[in-house]
Amino acid sequence: MSDEIRIIGGRWRSRRLRFVPVAGLRPTPDRVRETLFNWLQSDIPQARVLDLFSGSGALGFEAASRGASTVILVERDRRQAEQLRANVQRLEAGDVVQVQARDVLQWLAETPVQTVDVVFLDPPYHQNLAAQTAAQLQQSGWLRPGQWIYAETEVGTWAWPATWRCHRETRAGLVCGRLFEVMDQPVTSG
Repeated sequence: MSDEIRIIGGRWRSRRLRFVPVAGLRPTPDRVRETLFNWLQSDIPQARVLDLFSGSGALGFEAASRGASTVILVERDRRQAEQLRANVQRLEAGDVVQVQARDVLQWLAETPVQTVDVVFLDPPYHQNLAAQTAAQLQQSGWLRPGQWIYAETEVGTWAWPATWRCHRETRAGLVCGRLFEVMDQPVTSG
């Protein structure tokens, strides 16, 4: 059994991709993706993108469709990872999109740091994974000033790193999407 997402822009616009409907998976809605990619429209072409907790791959495939040079999808559910690989083959996107069937926190800790321009962080809700992953990104050296991080979490606050400046925010129902810019110094409020 599988469901579908639709790529909304770029070279694969309107292409439908399948995903395995596992518990807790919530692909980023079209409207939220459109808003996000409008925010990042000048930053995606030729960008190196890291899509953590990729699930359906909606964000990563959208970035690849819009001209990202490299997209790494990290997804621990084996069935979902296999479906992501099938979608890579279907789009003939193997030169751009890589799939890592791994636990995100372990992968970040064990994988040599690669320079990336954009990070998508969309973890399962109510498990404190956004804060844990943000801390792991910081500790492992994945972050640098000027980098963009889009975090999609349940509505409410969470402890993001002090060097992340919230640039934009959108809400759709119980979902809050925040676009952060990594700064070289802690951000002061007020």
